Amino acid sequence: MSKKAKTWIIAVVAVIVIAGVGGYAWMKNYMGNNVEIESVLPTEGSSTTESTTGTTTEAASTGTAVAADDLNGTWNIADTSKVYFSVTTSQETVNFEDDQVSGTWDVNVDDATQMTGSGAIEIDAIDSGNAQRDEHIKSDDYFQMSQYPQATFTATSFEGLPQEWTEGEVYDFTLDGTLTLKGIEKPVTFEAKASYQDGKLLLSGTTVVTFEDFGLENPHSVVLSTENDINVQLELTLEK
Repeated sequence: MSKKAKTWIIAVVAVIVIAGVGGYAWMKNYMGNNVEIESVLPTEGSSTTESTTGTTTEAASTGTAVAADDLNGTWNIADTSKVYFSVTTSQETVNFEDDQVSGTWDVNVDDATQMTGSGAIEIDAIDSGNAQRDEHIKSDDYFQMSQYPQATFTATSFEGLPQEWTEGEVYDFTLDGTLTLKGIEKPVTFEAKASYQDGKLLLSGTTVVTFEDFGLENPHSVVLSTENDINVQLELTLEK
Protein backbone atom coordinates (compact mmCIF):
# COMPACT_ATOMS: atom_id res chain seq x y z
CA MET A 1 0.00 0.00 0.00
CA SER A 2 1.33 3.38 -0.96
CA LYS A 3 2.16 6.07 1.57
CA LYS A 4 -0.53 8.30 0.03
CA ALA A 5 -3.19 5.58 0.45
CA LYS A 6 -2.20 5.01 4.09
CA THR A 7 -2.41 8.72 4.81
CA TRP A 8 -5.88 8.86 3.26
CA ILE A 9 -7.13 5.91 5.35
CA ILE A 10 -5.73 7.43 8.55
CA ALA A 11 -7.48 10.71 7.76
CA VAL A 12 -10.81 8.98 7.16
CA VAL A 13 -10.53 7.01 10.42
CA ALA A 14 -9.68 10.22 12.30
CA VAL A 15 -12.77 11.94 10.89
CA ILE A 16 -14.97 8.98 11.88
CA VAL A 17 -13.56 8.90 15.41
CA ILE A 18 -13.93 12.66 15.87
CA ALA A 19 -17.48 12.59 14.51
CA GLY A 20 -18.36 9.64 16.73
CA VAL A 21 -16.99 11.27 19.87
CA GLY A 22 -18.66 14.56 19.00
CA GLY A 23 -21.97 12.83 18.27
CA TYR A 24 -21.81 10.94 21.55
CA ALA A 25 -21.06 14.15 23.46
CA TRP A 26 -23.99 15.86 21.74
CA MET A 27 -26.31 12.95 22.58
CA LYS A 28 -25.20 13.02 26.23
CA ASN A 29 -26.15 16.70 26.34
CA TYR A 30 -29.44 15.95 24.59
CA MET A 31 -30.38 13.15 26.99
CA GLY A 32 -31.27 13.17 30.68
CA ASN A 33 -34.62 13.12 32.45
CA ASN A 34 -35.34 16.30 34.41
CA VAL A 35 -39.11 15.94 34.97
CA GLU A 36 -40.86 13.82 37.61
CA ILE A 37 -44.52 13.05 37.01
CA GLU A 38 -46.76 14.16 39.88
CA SER A 39 -50.24 12.69 40.26
CA VAL A 40 -53.17 14.84 41.35
CA LEU A 41 -54.91 11.84 42.85
CA PRO A 42 -54.69 11.10 46.54
CA THR A 43 -55.11 7.63 48.00
CA GLU A 44 -55.47 6.19 51.44
CA GLY A 45 -53.45 7.60 54.31
CA SER A 46 -52.46 11.12 53.22
CA SER A 47 -48.94 9.87 52.59
CA THR A 48 -46.48 10.45 49.78
CA THR A 49 -45.09 7.56 47.78
CA GLU A 50 -42.48 7.26 45.07
CA SER A 51 -43.17 5.30 41.89
CA THR A 52 -41.42 4.73 38.57
CA THR A 53 -43.46 7.53 37.05
CA GLY A 54 -43.07 10.09 39.81
CA THR A 55 -44.64 11.22 43.07
CA THR A 56 -48.18 10.47 44.22
CA THR A 57 -49.80 12.33 47.13
CA GLU A 58 -52.34 10.21 48.99
CA ALA A 59 -55.38 11.00 51.14
CA ALA A 60 -58.25 8.97 52.58
CA SER A 61 -61.94 8.96 51.72
CA THR A 62 -64.14 10.81 54.22
CA GLY A 63 -67.11 8.51 53.63
CA THR A 64 -69.36 11.53 52.99
CA ALA A 65 -71.81 11.17 50.10
CA VAL A 66 -71.51 13.80 47.38
CA ALA A 67 -74.78 15.31 46.14
CA ALA A 68 -75.49 14.94 42.43
CA ASP A 69 -75.94 18.71 42.17
CA ASP A 70 -72.38 19.18 43.42
CA LEU A 71 -71.09 16.94 40.64
CA ASN A 72 -73.32 17.78 37.70
CA GLY A 73 -72.49 20.77 35.52
CA THR A 74 -69.53 22.23 33.69
CA TRP A 75 -66.07 21.88 35.22
CA ASN A 76 -63.09 23.86 33.95
CA ILE A 77 -59.50 22.60 33.89
CA ALA A 78 -57.57 24.57 36.53
CA ASP A 79 -54.17 26.15 35.91
CA THR A 80 -52.49 23.64 38.24
CA SER A 81 -53.19 20.85 35.74
CA LYS A 82 -50.50 19.20 33.64
CA VAL A 83 -50.22 16.82 30.73
CA TYR A 84 -47.14 14.61 30.46
CA PHE A 85 -45.72 12.43 27.74
CA SER A 86 -42.80 10.04 28.08
CA VAL A 87 -40.35 8.46 25.66
CA THR A 88 -38.16 5.51 26.65
CA THR A 89 -34.71 4.99 25.17
CA SER A 90 -32.19 2.20 25.67
CA GLN A 91 -30.73 4.24 28.53
CA GLU A 92 -33.63 5.98 30.27
CA THR A 93 -37.19 7.28 30.19
CA VAL A 94 -37.48 10.99 29.44
CA ASN A 95 -40.59 12.86 30.62
CA PHE A 96 -42.00 16.02 29.07
CA GLU A 97 -44.59 18.19 30.83
CA ASP A 98 -47.01 20.84 29.65
CA ASP A 99 -48.65 23.12 32.23
CA GLN A 100 -50.64 25.21 29.74
CA VAL A 101 -53.77 23.06 29.74
CA SER A 102 -57.32 24.25 29.08
CA GLY A 103 -60.69 22.62 28.62
CA THR A 104 -63.94 21.51 30.24
CA TRP A 105 -65.75 18.42 31.50
CA ASP A 106 -69.55 18.52 31.45
CA VAL A 107 -70.58 16.01 34.12
CA ASN A 108 -73.90 14.20 34.34
CA VAL A 109 -73.72 11.37 36.87
CA ASP A 110 -77.34 10.40 36.16
CA ASP A 111 -76.61 9.70 32.48
CA ALA A 112 -72.99 9.18 31.45
CA THR A 113 -73.98 9.26 27.77
CA GLN A 114 -74.67 12.98 28.23
CA MET A 115 -71.15 13.70 29.48
CA THR A 116 -68.82 15.64 27.21
CA GLY A 117 -65.27 16.81 27.57
CA SER A 118 -62.46 18.45 25.67
CA GLY A 119 -59.03 19.83 26.33
CA ALA A 120 -55.99 21.39 24.70
CA ILE A 121 -52.33 21.97 25.47
CA GLU A 122 -50.08 24.70 24.11
CA ILE A 123 -47.16 23.12 22.26
CA ASP A 124 -44.95 26.07 23.16
CA ALA A 125 -45.26 25.14 26.86
CA ILE A 126 -43.71 21.67 26.46
CA ASP A 127 -40.80 21.42 28.89
CA SER A 128 -38.34 18.61 29.60
CA GLY A 129 -35.78 20.76 31.37
CA ASN A 130 -33.54 20.71 28.29
CA ALA A 131 -34.03 23.73 26.03
CA GLN A 132 -32.20 22.20 23.06
CA ARG A 133 -34.35 19.07 23.19
CA ASP A 134 -37.57 21.06 23.68
CA GLU A 135 -36.94 23.33 20.71
CA HIS A 136 -36.29 20.27 18.55
CA ILE A 137 -39.59 18.70 19.67
CA LYS A 138 -41.48 21.90 18.81
CA SER A 139 -39.79 22.33 15.44
CA ASP A 140 -41.01 21.24 12.01
CA ASP A 141 -39.06 18.00 12.49
CA TYR A 142 -41.66 16.88 15.05
CA PHE A 143 -44.67 18.82 16.37
CA GLN A 144 -44.62 21.65 13.80
CA MET A 145 -45.63 24.23 16.39
CA SER A 146 -45.56 27.11 13.91
CA GLN A 147 -48.43 25.50 12.00
CA TYR A 148 -50.15 23.56 14.80
CA PRO A 149 -49.75 25.49 18.09
CA GLN A 150 -52.07 23.19 20.05
CA ALA A 151 -52.69 19.49 20.59
CA THR A 152 -56.31 18.66 21.49
CA PHE A 153 -58.41 15.87 22.93
CA THR A 154 -62.16 15.43 22.54
CA ALA A 155 -63.91 12.84 24.71
CA THR A 156 -66.53 10.60 23.13
CA SER A 157 -67.49 8.35 26.07
CA PHE A 158 -67.04 7.86 29.81
CA GLU A 159 -67.46 4.23 30.87
CA GLY A 160 -67.58 2.91 34.43
CA LEU A 161 -68.27 6.03 36.50
CA PRO A 162 -70.84 5.49 39.29
CA GLN A 163 -74.00 7.53 39.80
CA GLU A 164 -73.28 7.90 43.53
CA TRP A 165 -69.97 9.33 44.69
CA THR A 166 -68.22 9.50 48.06
CA GLU A 167 -65.90 12.36 49.03
CA GLY A 168 -62.29 11.29 48.53
CA GLU A 169 -63.12 7.95 46.91
CA VAL A 170 -61.19 7.15 43.73
CA TYR A 171 -63.15 5.63 40.83
CA ASP A 172 -61.71 3.74 37.87
CA PHE A 173 -63.18 4.35 34.43
CA THR A 174 -62.28 4.40 30.75
CA LEU A 175 -62.23 7.59 28.74
CA ASP A 176 -62.52 7.23 24.97
CA GLY A 177 -61.89 10.05 22.56
CA THR A 178 -59.86 11.57 19.78
CA LEU A 179 -56.36 12.96 20.22
CA THR A 180 -55.28 15.45 17.55
CA LEU A 181 -51.67 16.45 16.92
CA LYS A 182 -50.33 18.16 13.80
CA GLY A 183 -53.85 18.01 12.40
CA ILE A 184 -53.79 14.19 12.59
CA GLU A 185 -56.62 12.55 14.53
CA LYS A 186 -56.09 9.34 16.50
CA PRO A 187 -58.77 7.44 18.50
CA VAL A 188 -57.42 6.65 21.97
CA THR A 189 -58.60 5.15 25.24
CA PHE A 190 -57.39 6.50 28.56
CA GLU A 191 -57.36 4.20 31.57
CA ALA A 192 -58.52 6.81 34.04
CA LYS A 193 -59.33 7.54 37.67
CA ALA A 194 -61.45 10.33 39.14
CA SER A 195 -62.18 11.67 42.59
CA TYR A 196 -64.19 14.52 44.17
CA GLN A 197 -62.33 16.32 46.94
CA ASP A 198 -62.74 19.69 48.60
CA GLY A 199 -65.08 20.93 45.90
CA LYS A 200 -62.77 19.89 43.06
CA LEU A 201 -62.71 17.05 40.56
CA LEU A 202 -59.37 15.30 40.16
CA LEU A 203 -58.73 13.26 37.02
CA SER A 204 -55.74 11.11 36.17
CA GLY A 205 -55.46 9.03 33.02
CA THR A 206 -52.93 7.28 30.79
CA THR A 207 -52.84 6.07 27.21
CA VAL A 208 -50.21 4.97 24.71
CA VAL A 209 -49.65 6.21 21.16
CA THR A 210 -46.76 5.68 18.75
CA PHE A 211 -44.52 7.92 16.67
CA GLU A 212 -46.14 6.52 13.54
CA ASP A 213 -49.64 7.49 14.73
CA PHE A 214 -48.81 11.14 14.09
CA GLY A 215 -46.33 10.82 11.24
CA LEU A 216 -43.33 11.31 13.53
CA GLU A 217 -39.94 9.74 12.97
CA ASN A 218 -38.55 7.59 15.77
CA PRO A 219 -35.41 9.46 16.93
CA HIS A 220 -33.26 6.33 17.27
CA SER A 221 -29.57 6.64 16.44
CA VAL A 222 -26.33 4.68 16.47
CA VAL A 223 -25.85 5.90 20.05
CA LEU A 224 -29.16 4.73 21.49
CA SER A 225 -32.46 3.18 20.44
CA THR A 226 -35.91 4.57 21.24
CA GLU A 227 -39.11 2.61 21.82
CA ASN A 228 -41.98 3.35 19.44
CA ASP A 229 -44.50 3.81 22.26
CA ILE A 230 -45.17 7.27 23.67
CA ASN A 231 -46.95 7.32 27.03
CA VAL A 232 -49.43 10.16 27.52
CA GLN A 233 -50.63 11.06 31.02
CA LEU A 234 -53.33 13.49 32.14
CA GLU A 235 -53.10 14.98 35.63
CA LEU A 236 -56.02 17.39 35.81
CA THR A 237 -57.70 19.43 38.53
CA LEU A 238 -61.13 20.76 37.58
CA GLU A 239 -63.15 23.53 39.23
CA LYS A 240 -66.65 24.93 38.73
